Amino acid sequence: MVLAVIASLVLGVISGKFFFPPEWIALSDRLASIALVLLILSIGIDVGMRRDVFQKMKEYHIKVFLIPFGVVAGSLLLGTLCGVLMGIDAPTSAAISAGMGWYSLSSVLLKDLAGVQAGTLSLLSNLFREIFSFILIPFLAKYISPYTAVASAAATSEDTTLAFIGKYTTADVTVMAVINGVICSALVPVLTPLVYDVLSIFC
Repeated sequence: MVLAVIASLVLGVISGKFFFPPEWIALSDRLASIALVLLILSIGIDVGMRRDVFQKMKEYHIKVFLIPFGVVAGSLLLGTLCGVLMGIDAPTSAAISAGMGWYSLSSVLLKDLAGVQAGTLSLLSNLFREIFSFILIPFLAKYISPYTAVASAAATSEDTTLAFIGKYTTADVTVMAVINGVICSALVPVLTPLVYDVLSIFC
């Protein structure tokens, strides 16, 4: 999947550079908007179908929100700080961090909010978060804490990195990974424009 995304990005850059005229930008924006609507629709369908997750959320009560809260807070704070240190404005840095690994959605959201460059940064940043999660999960689970492995995966802990988390942690941690991924994924389309708009007022 990761290789397919990278190949698609490279193919898109080459196509835009050498084959498609500038007049096609409007069509590209329209297709991106349609893709955004479909992605958000898929969030609702995915969350609604996970009845076992709702059951576990009732069982764990308030504790089920501790990991997603930590993931969101850590992602926003450290992601914004790193972005600012690299010369990216705070609203864009925070919005990129709010993608929490879901590169396909966050990149479209950022493109609409702050332009193509911000959308590309969001795509690459969140894509690399997923890649590094695959590398770090075994180490984090063994030497720090199994739940830290869930935190590194963020929104991807319910799908692409779930099998990896299940391999290196316990069944209970895997269930929490699914719940964390569902909550983080549901927050991405809300937090991304929210933090961008709020920080744009003050920065």
